[in-house]
Amino acid sequence: MSNSAEHQRQGGSFRDPGGFLYLRDGTLYRQVNEPCRESYDRLMRSGLYDRLIERELLIPHQEADLLLACDERACKVLRPERVAFISYPYEWCFSQLRDAALATLEIQRQAMEFGLSLKDASAYNIQFHRGRPTLIDTLSFEVYREGAPWVAYRQFCQHFLAPLALMARVDVRLRRLLRVFIDGIPLDLASRLLGRLWLAPRLWLHIRLHAGSQKKYEDRPTDGRTGRFGRLAFLGLIESLQAAVRGLHWRPAGTQWGEYYSFTNYSDRAMQHKAELVGRLLGPCEGQTVWDLGANTGAFSRLASQAGANTVAFDVDPAAVEKNYLESVRLREVNLLPLLMDLTNPTPSLGWASQERDSLLARGPADTILALALVHHLAIGNNVPLDRIADFLGDSCRRLIIEFVPKGDSQVDKLLASREDVFDEYHQAGFESAFARRFEFGPPEPIEGSSRLLYLMTVRGAGGTVA
Repeated sequence: MSNSAEHQRQGGSFRDPGGFLYLRDGTLYRQVNEPCRESYDRLMRSGLYDRLIERELLIPHQEADLLLACDERACKVLRPERVAFISYPYEWCFSQLRDAALATLEIQRQAMEFGLSLKDASAYNIQFHRGRPTLIDTLSFEVYREGAPWVAYRQFCQHFLAPLALMARVDVRLRRLLRVFIDGIPLDLASRLLGRLWLAPRLWLHIRLHAGSQKKYEDRPTDGRTGRFGRLAFLGLIESLQAAVRGLHWRPAGTQWGEYYSFTNYSDRAMQHKAELVGRLLGPCEGQTVWDLGANTGAFSRLASQAGANTVAFDVDPAAVEKNYLESVRLREVNLLPLLMDLTNPTPSLGWASQERDSLLARGPADTILALALVHHLAIGNNVPLDRIADFLGDSCRRLIIEFVPKGDSQVDKLLASREDVFDEYHQAGFESAFARRFEFGPPEPIEGSSRLLYLMTVRGAGGTVA
């Protein structure tokens, strides 16, 4: 057994007595404890593991030497395949949450064919791996007991069905409640927010009636009797939940940036030249991490992902991210992950001891950040000083490809149309001065047919050269 000082336990992996994740020498391992031996052995011997791996529904792993375990409770040590970027449900667009919900239900349906069941249905157990929603918690399975109800039913409804119903039927921005209620949106709250809306029978059953049942029986202990919820009833529940999820839709329209490229002041030639410049400045990036901040629908993100970089395309607008994700699914892209992110209020550290869910910065730094047509929205649209923008980006990456949009550009003029111009430092010299404290860079590249400038910068002390 190795010295525990050599291990770094993962902050979000501590609630399951069956095991946990930890890092050792930069390698991710999962310890399987004795209470989980029976379920793990059944998973591996039954054929379910192979089935789920074949269908890309479960993260693959290899068994490692037991001497790598953290302590004497271990019966197995696994080395799972790493996920390129860990994201959270409150960062997903509508269709990402919907696809994750359907993946969870399909995994449960498959598990029952092999005598197993999911003991939890946490949205945090799903990650988008190689473009697909994938279960990353190998220890989520338990041996199915005939007659037992699905212990993860309430969790599934709180983590998936309730937020999807609120996004589809009330307002897509209610997704943000998942950041407040990190164990899922309480069903009584969801029911109240849905109010007098007509609900399809399955939504009424799984949210409104379920909420009432929760309240009625919350203080009553279970009596442990079995035989009241047979296999056919269990499968019927899963099919009902699948139908409820599939019946929910949200069509992206009418948001601020969803049609941005249709109204920008770029000519076709300027857009083409900008893409050529960005592609050249990116250079070879296979295996690197690229964050595109303010990615919109991902036109420039794809320059990185198609070159082999693990690319995360962040945007504040739910319509833009939804369109980006649906296009990514259509193209079967494996290196692109669209996510929702408000850079003026980015994801903080959350959960137990503020360590259970990582902040955006804790998941960096990226090898390269694209900050295209972004700075003027932060500096003028949100009154963030240029030096603070430089500090944030300097903490988030090693290389930066950034666009400066000067006053006189139609997009900047729109931002200034309804406010006093108090941005005396917002000019090329002020921009370069603010960023020179944190970055090294050479002369900018003018974008043809516009007054915009493109810079390649390297964080001071990060190494590398600037072209």
